[in-house]
Parts: sequence; C-alpha cells; structure tokens
Amino acid sequence: MTKSQKIFFMLLPILILVTFLVSLNTGVIKIAPLDVLKTFIGYGTDQDELVLFSFRLPRMVLALLIGAGMAVAGAILQGVTRNDLADPGIIGINAGAGFAVVLYLYLVSGNAIEPNALTIYTMPIFALVGAGLAAFLIYLFAMKGGVVTPSRLILVGIGIAALFGACLIVIQLRMDPRDFMKATVWLTGSIWGANWTYVLSLLPWIVVLLPLAFYRARYLNVLNLGDSLATGLGTHVEKERRLMLFIAVALAGSSVSVGGGISFLGLIAPHIARKVVGPRHQFLLPAAALTGALLLLFSDYVSRVLIAPSSIPVGIVVAFLGAPYFIYLLIKTP
Repeated sequence: MTKSQKIFFMLLPILILVTFLVSLNTGVIKIAPLDVLKTFIGYGTDQDELVLFSFRLPRMVLALLIGAGMAVAGAILQGVTRNDLADPGIIGINAGAGFAVVLYLYLVSGNAIEPNALTIYTMPIFALVGAGLAAFLIYLFAMKGGVVTPSRLILVGIGIAALFGACLIVIQLRMDPRDFMKATVWLTGSIWGANWTYVLSLLPWIVVLLPLAFYRARYLNVLNLGDSLATGLGTHVEKERRLMLFIAVALAGSSVSVGGGISFLGLIAPHIARKVVGPRHQFLLPAAALTGALLLLFSDYVSRVLIAPSSIPVGIVVAFLGAPYFIYLLIKTP
C-alpha cells in the first residue's frame, strides 16, 4: 500500500466521524456537543434522547449504509462493464428497484404506500427483483454484436429508466394525493424512514454483500484485462461477471428500498476513490465505500440545514454535486 493510499484510508474515517458529530449537533432542534455527550451516557433530557436516538442517529446510520452500498455497486458496475459512466441511478437499475418497491407497497397497503413491520423487512427483496429486471433489460437491448459500448449502455439505461418512470406515474395517479407526493419525494432520493426498523432491514444486506464484494475484488482486476486474457488466466469469466453483477444489483436495490432513487452517488464516489488509490479493486472498493458514506452523510446534513426548518430530498443535493461531473465524463468519453 502506497503512502497516499494509507493517508486516504486514515483520513476518510476521520472526516466521516467529524461530519457525523457535526450532524448530530445540528437540525431544527440544536443540541450542544456537551448535551450530546450527556445524552449518550444517560444523563440527557427526554427531548434530547428522543431527537438523537429516535430521529437523527437512525437517519445518519442509514446515510452511511446507503452511501457505502451505492458507491460499491457503482464501482462494481464500472469494473464489470469497463465503462466509467456506469452508475445504478443513471443506467436505470435504481428506477427498476424503485418501481418494484412502490408497486409492492401500493398492492399490499391497499392503494397507499404505508410500510408496516413486515413490508419494511421485505422491501429489499422486491427491490432486488425490480433492479434485476432492469439490469436484464438493459443488457438485453444494449448488446449489439456481442459488444456493449459505453454510449449505448447509457442511452438504453436512460430509456429503461424512463419506461419504469412511466409505469410509476400510472401507479401514482391511482394513489391518494398525499401518497402521490410521498412517493414523488422518495423517488427523487429521500431516506425513506428515520427509524431503527429501516436500519435493521438494510443492515444484513450491507454486512453480507460488502465483505463478499471486497473478497471477490481481485476478479474485477482480471475481468478488466479482457475476456480472452481472463479466460487464459483460468478465470470463469461469465460466472464471475454474473456474480459481481448480482452483488452490484443487490446492493443498489436494497439501498433504494430505504433511500429512494439517489443518482450519481455510484458514479462520483468510485471516481474520487480511483484518483487517489488507483484502479486495483482490492483498494478501490473499500475506498469507494468510505467515500460514498461520507458524501451521502454530508449531503444529508446539507439537505437538513440548507433551508431549515424545512428540508430537501438528499437526492437533489447529490445530483447537484454529481450532475456536472457526469456531463464532464460524458464529454470526455469517445
């Protein structure tokens, strides 16, 4: 590991911790750092305990989990497709997951989108189905002559996202106006529920899939060499490609189930990490996870304080940061 890589892996957790502590202290109800400490050791007021443990902490933990999951999903997609523009939000995977979750909640809750304890824990499964369907359609239509070009992948992905978006509008038009607005805000990228039930529904997916992705990272390095050379080195190319795609789709789908359609995070986090730690995925995937967690935690903080006491969907903040970089990459891509 180089000196710059060591500094990066030491600096990112410190920045995450600082952002976490600052975010704990700020919001509609401001809590002084000393009061935060008192609350954590059991000497805080009832109001401080309610605000910290019931609202802020679960929301911030979700931001960390979703940010890491989305970033690693984007890094895997970029590695598997050898396409720097690949991102779960841009190519339509998030749209497929969002459609499946809203349809599931709409059918189960009786023309509404009111999650209960059962639906919260099963939402990631249906999100995985929707994300998998989107990924299948994207590769089915993007493949031409056995090759998927970056520009074709993006264009087909945008088309698939538009298709799922149209289907979502049909469902939303049958909803109560309040549920319509709720679904609209969530689909722009808004952490669905700030409570520990949502954290527990997402945590197993992240805890299982992230270490698996880190463990299989070396195969992404081999796949980047090209199919012929990878096969010559003894790698079962299609088997490894399918497995890595499944991990990416599962990470993206489970993250969307509680965080909504947050676009560009899976694009910019891997690019930032790659510029510092290099292209080797043993370092790139953990670095992308830390970068994504920091970016989403910071974006969530900005979304809460920018127009306080009101808040804006965190997906808008991420899009504001990521859209210019996406345009820059699109211009650079031949």
